[in-house]
Amino acid sequence: MLKNLTWLVTGGSGTFGQAFTRTVLDTCEPKAIRIFSRGEVKQLDMANKFKDERLRFFIGDVRDRARVYRAMKGVDICVHSAALKQVPTSEYNPIEAVKTNIDGSINVIDAAIDCGVQKVIAISSDKAANPVNLYGATKLVMERLMIQANVYTADTKFACVRYGNVVGSRGSISTLLPQMIKDGLITITDENMTRFWITLDRGVKLVLDSLKDMSGGEIYIPKIPSMRVLDLMEAAAPKVKRKVVGIRPGEKLHETLVTSDESRHTKEYKDHYVVEPEFPFWLGKDVPEIKPLPKGFTYTSANNTWWLTKDELRELFK
Repeated sequence: MLKNLTWLVTGGSGTFGQAFTRTVLDTCEPKAIRIFSRGEVKQLDMANKFKDERLRFFIGDVRDRARVYRAMKGVDICVHSAALKQVPTSEYNPIEAVKTNIDGSINVIDAAIDCGVQKVIAISSDKAANPVNLYGATKLVMERLMIQANVYTADTKFACVRYGNVVGSRGSISTLLPQMIKDGLITITDENMTRFWITLDRGVKLVLDSLKDMSGGEIYIPKIPSMRVLDLMEAAAPKVKRKVVGIRPGEKLHETLVTSDESRHTKEYKDHYVVEPEFPFWLGKDVPEIKPLPKGFTYTSANNTWWLTKDELRELFK
């Protein structure tokens, strides 16, 4: 179903992009994968690491409409992962976050439609659900743009995936901890804070499974474990001094993946949820064994029933 196609991965030289590219090369027999990103050094490193003639490297920014169109021409599948992703960065540079996360996504949508792309799937974040920070707000708008894009054409299908913090991704707590341990002081924003965690492999699998399943308009949300930030600190460095510094601007105490309002039009599957669109174009899927969620259901990192233990956190940190 996904074999012998030409792929475009925006933000393709990033942590997710590289892992996703490796999986597609190994399992989908692509004609070509176009890596679209701003980092020439990261692209060079990626080219030297992968050494695969099916890779094409495009220097470009999703803000650059003409360049996005050039990269999109002849593409079958687009995975849109390019974004400004750091909450503090977006808080202090809001216009830049809007230009990349919103304006850039509009460019991706328009180019995909005009170039006849079959499917587009965009990577969102738990911070898009009931957002309290600028980054989350831009991701919420991005989701809405992608879902509504299905109204413009029947030929190109758009969907999103939404998940939590990726273990080992740049800027995540798991990558910042080693330096704090080395410095002899671990800073904690709030001892009661919880977060969703997903492995990179699970994130890649979710995107590929969603591409196979999507009809256009869905938001796919995996069932993933929660962790207490304090448990991670105690598992990784039980003897290192800790200091509570307070929640940063735009930061939540707990994250949400499915809101109570969304749960009215969300279906639960074995290992994931699907938020279905509320627009007239959506005819639904004939899956009789799947029941709607209970009234008022929410899926948050605090009310989750799946928690990582300190031993599991210790292994993940390694």
